[in-house]
Amino acid sequence: MKPFLLSAFSAALLAGCATSLPYDPLQLQQISDYSGGETAGDATSFYWTSARQDQTVSAADYVVSQRFGWYQSNYRWDEGELREVVREGMQPKERQLVPYRVQIRFDKNGDAIYQQYRVDGKVLPLNQNQLAQYQQQASELVEKTRQLDSQGLTLIQGIWDGEVFESCSDTDYSKVEFNQTLPDFVVSRLSSLDRYVAFLGSADKQTVRIDQILILDDDSHDCVKRPALIAEQDG
Repeated sequence: MKPFLLSAFSAALLAGCATSLPYDPLQLQQISDYSGGETAGDATSFYWTSARQDQTVSAADYVVSQRFGWYQSNYRWDEGELREVVREGMQPKERQLVPYRVQIRFDKNGDAIYQQYRVDGKVLPLNQNQLAQYQQQASELVEKTRQLDSQGLTLIQGIWDGEVFESCSDTDYSKVEFNQTLPDFVVSRLSSLDRYVAFLGSADKQTVRIDQILILDDDSHDCVKRPALIAEQDG
């Protein structure tokens, strides 16, 4: 009986010690990635966010519109506060598209401490409403990706040849399922060979499920990569 009591006491003691151990540093550094997108009018948007312990650390977007050009952005947070935005793309000016680039840095209070806005090679000022708009867009981007994640949806891109869907992450799916609310003409177009498709959906080992189509094009359309403007240009 005594050996049993001793073993039980030792196990309880070890269990108590285990609960007092510090967190694994690797767990503290683990990053969770989310993605999504939407269509509004003639604009299509892709979103990506990354979080550490449920606190956003970075995000990116890619937006393309037939009327208003396109842009891609990076956003950086520090201790839960948006600290930097970098955006570049093409925007309309006098009936043509011209290049532009924006870089803004914020302090911990949300005030802009650095800003640069270049349009077609010229430096222009940003007013308070414009600065607030970038902050709002960053916040909405995070909210949208988290909402889609709660619905089990993510951004998926790839090539569908009518039999196999090859994702842009080089994973092949032998079975494709369609949301029943998708229009018949969309499903018909997907039945054609070699189509690039970007959509909100989900996937397991063999099956990919298409919930909402974002872009449907021929196979010459490149996969859209998550922008890395801050990492590439600002270290």
